Amino acid sequence: MFLSAFLAATILPFSSEIVLSALYSSGLNGLSLLIVASLGNVLGSAVNYALGFKFGKEIATQRLKVSKATFDRASHTFTKWGKWSLFLCWVPIIGDPITLVAGVLRSPLWFFILAVTLSKTARYAALLYVLV
Repeated sequence: MFLSAFLAATILPFSSEIVLSALYSSGLNGLSLLIVASLGNVLGSAVNYALGFKFGKEIATQRLKVSKATFDRASHTFTKWGKWSLFLCWVPIIGDPITLVAGVLRSPLWFFILAVTLSKTARYAALLYVLV
């Protein structure tokens, strides 16, 4: 669960919700899954932040092959809403680039961790609630 959540939070196209659903359906404890999935997902987002912080826009568009349109959309969202856009980090397609842009634009790390943790955990909690 940790690995799938970690990979899903990076720019790689991966879905941890399917893994979470399967593991929960197989009888694993929901709270444990919530904690492990959230931790993996937040750490994956932190990798995005660190890459953006260290390498800037080039890491996204040239090395990680994030399309210019996706990066620009995430940049626009982040510029428009500022650090509050981090609460959209759970949204498919723009969520992961927003965490990268947060690093590029030097969002405060403490707020990044807080917003990402709350958002990603809420998404997994909502999914588990639906599965109950």
